[in-house]
Amino acid sequence: MRHRLYIDDARQRVRLGHPWIFDNQVRRVEGSPQPGEVVQVFDVRKGPLGQGYFNPHSKIRVRMLTKDLDEAVDAAFFRRKVQAAWDLRVRLGQPESCRVVFGEADGLPALVVDKFNDVLVVQTLALGMDRFKAEVVQALNEVLSPRGIYERNDVPVREKEGLGQVKGFIGGAFDTGLEIMENGLRFAVDVAQGQKTGHFLDQRLNHAALEHVAKGARVLDCFTHTGGFALHAAQYGAREVLGLDISGEAVAQARANAVLNGLDGICTFRAENVFDHLSRPTAPGKGWDVIVLDPPAFAKSRSALEGAIRGYKEINLRAIKALPPGGFLVSCSCSQHMVPDLFRRTIADAARDAHRELREVFSGGQPPDHPVHWSIPETHYLKCLILQVL
Repeated sequence: MRHRLYIDDARQRVRLGHPWIFDNQVRRVEGSPQPGEVVQVFDVRKGPLGQGYFNPHSKIRVRMLTKDLDEAVDAAFFRRKVQAAWDLRVRLGQPESCRVVFGEADGLPALVVDKFNDVLVVQTLALGMDRFKAEVVQALNEVLSPRGIYERNDVPVREKEGLGQVKGFIGGAFDTGLEIMENGLRFAVDVAQGQKTGHFLDQRLNHAALEHVAKGARVLDCFTHTGGFALHAAQYGAREVLGLDISGEAVAQARANAVLNGLDGICTFRAENVFDHLSRPTAPGKGWDVIVLDPPAFAKSRSALEGAIRGYKEINLRAIKALPPGGFLVSCSCSQHMVPDLFRRTIADAARDAHRELREVFSGGQPPDHPVHWSIPETHYLKCLILQVL
């Protein structure tokens, strides 16, 4: 007998395409499914919903994989899913380095696959997906024929699923130091040591949006990480760029990337606290024409949202005060809980407190290789606004 799980889907969230079933939705379980096992799911009111993998120890009790009760979840299933995800990237003309699988948005919950040239980096972030890691790797090898695959499951979120943190080669070893291209710039990437999967691929289009506002400007890039916005500003004609980051390792990598692109004469990088830097008075004639704010996620959970709002408001307030009339603020958030309307309101509140007006000239988000699924709000996490401060 197939294991069955009956849920309350009163808002029809799951029926409309959201793949997460929470513990408080479960009404009864038929059978004794093992952790990570695939179960059939039914709405107690409206009948069958499909199949997903089960974890009795997670708040997300089931992550849905298919609406078909009888579809086999096997190697062929994952081959079809990976092929469909890759076909979309090819159709949309994505660059050589891009996200191949974006979890729930590609119908493969808790799976992340990034491609850096001919190397793949894999994350299986939930118990059910981790059980199918061999099938996922087989599908990736068949569809993309990579030179190598590296596992970056060294993330704390796995512990909520009862999984340990691991990383390393899947298959043969290779040199984990790579060089990728983004908008004509060269970036050094280490898939074994870099943050997340080795490099943030999601700001590509927002980096490119600096083309016109950076020309001839003095640019301050806050939370620069490995220099993404800073190097793009220099490439687009900025006369001076300073990148700040609290991490000395990130700053060292940003400096190396500047040298790699011959932009070290324009770009300077310092390990420094951004909040402290923006609190200092600016000497006359030494102000910034463009300030970029691209902080790490301030709200990593819903419970942290209130504090995150204060943090986003404070950092934007300080930047707005530091800009001259006509200067540009580039403000980003990668917190999924900081939804777009709330992000705008928070910056508007900062401008009001600074007694300044704002004029929006660009609104950006994720590139097409990080598609937003309209039934899954959590897939829309990245926001980028370019605002002229009046």
